[in-house]
Amino acid sequence: MTIATKRSSRLWISLALVAMLLMASVALTGCNGEGDDGAGGDAEKGTIHIGWIPWDEDIAATYLWKRILEDEGYTVELTQLDVAPVYSGLAAGDLDLFLDAWLPQTHSDYWAEYGGDLEDLAVWYDNGALTLAVPTYVDLDSIGDLDGNADMFDGQIIGIEPGAGLTRVTREEAMPGYGLDDEYTLVEGSTTAMLAELDRATSNEEPIVVTLWHPHWAYSAYDIKDLEDPQGLMGEAEEMHALARNGFSTDFPEVAEWISNFEMSDEALASLEQLVINEYGSGQEEAAVEEWLSDPDNQALVDSWLQ
Repeated sequence: MTIATKRSSRLWISLALVAMLLMASVALTGCNGEGDDGAGGDAEKGTIHIGWIPWDEDIAATYLWKRILEDEGYTVELTQLDVAPVYSGLAAGDLDLFLDAWLPQTHSDYWAEYGGDLEDLAVWYDNGALTLAVPTYVDLDSIGDLDGNADMFDGQIIGIEPGAGLTRVTREEAMPGYGLDDEYTLVEGSTTAMLAELDRATSNEEPIVVTLWHPHWAYSAYDIKDLEDPQGLMGEAEEMHALARNGFSTDFPEVAEWISNFEMSDEALASLEQLVINEYGSGQEEAAVEEWLSDPDNQALVDSWLQ
């Protein structure tokens, strides 16, 4: 072997050793969870697919958890669907999470069909109630108090869409049950029109009674109260569940534990919805969540879920 050949051989051996050392360094960095994520944080922990429906509380909760999980090193992909495809997507394993299952009534059919293929991670809100609401300056406390006071409200209960369950319950259960049929007309229109009337009336401190529900950002935006329903004709309060595909808790135990701690009060959820839905609106959800988290009390609440 010539001297030149020996030198060439040594050069290739040296280059091979350098390459091996570099590969080992990269592997060790990955094992230590100290990969470069652009901010000196943890390496990528995986992708979580969240299905969501265009209901105010689900939009708010979904974007809040997107922010939380991304801050913790996860990639989050959101897919908007109708309710039925969300449940079937979870059951098939195409989606990982859904944060707005209304049980035991509203989504009972979907739960009966798909519940056996899902994980129920948490009840994070337990006051999903249909209501009749008035401004706090109206000196009435119960739906029954509306009887005999129709003149105060021009004989109108301001409702929402004709096909809504809330409209049916108000028209077919509450109004006849409390003897309001002959005194009041349920004005059917849209949620947007109802909120516009509520805004106008409260701005002028005029009496108004509207069909409403919990959770809703209106409770944060306006000084209003629910009328008590002693006969229970508006129905029982429902729970909002966070659901996951089977196997999610095994694949993402950390996230499953965090969500098991997830719980929001009327006040906390209403304030989040107020920012996400009303003040910022579509396309600015992440900015709204950022502002909500800037309140130390809200950040402390989130921190408590991650303990």
